[in-house]
Amino acid sequence: MDSIVLIGGGGHCQSVIDVIEQENKFKIAGIVDRPELLGTMVLGYEVIGNDENLEYLAEKYKYACICAGQIKTSSLRERLFSLAKKAGFLLPCIISPRAYISKHSSIGDGSVIMHNALINAGVTVGNNCIINTKSLIEHNSVIEDNCHISTGAIINGGVIVGKNTFVGSQATTKESISICANSFIKAGSVVK
Repeated sequence: MDSIVLIGGGGHCQSVIDVIEQENKFKIAGIVDRPELLGTMVLGYEVIGNDENLEYLAEKYKYACICAGQIKTSSLRERLFSLAKKAGFLLPCIISPRAYISKHSSIGDGSVIMHNALINAGVTVGNNCIINTKSLIEHNSVIEDNCHISTGAIINGGVIVGKNTFVGSQATTKESISICANSFIKAGSVVK
């Protein structure tokens, strides 16, 4: 089983750990976080380095996953994704075995699909996205790079979600609309 390094050790990392353990494709080598956290543990996995160590770690481990969350802005996830790629890591999709992903959809590099998410036919999910627990992405929708579709959100058919967008918990979109890049959709919103 290949080893994977998790970049970012906060609350979202704990959820991703659970998905990786259930997916059973990767063995978690350790976590990259702030220098002062070196040697501490997150759910039994050690913080083994910080951003300055990424090139060294990429020589030792082939795969990485961005585990920083995203609410107000995607800038941290974008920066970490870029640093990991530059260091030489491959960033695979991480997909919960409890998610449904249509074979007629596509998921970009480094995206994480959490438990009970549903991605239907004709959907394209870009790179470095979070499709969070119990979210629904309906047919022929496009989720561009660096988006977070939060818990229980519903993206109806034919919607385009512009890059770097956050869609809050339980938000629902009307079908066939476009959401501008860098948008922030509040939890519980109806987007028309």
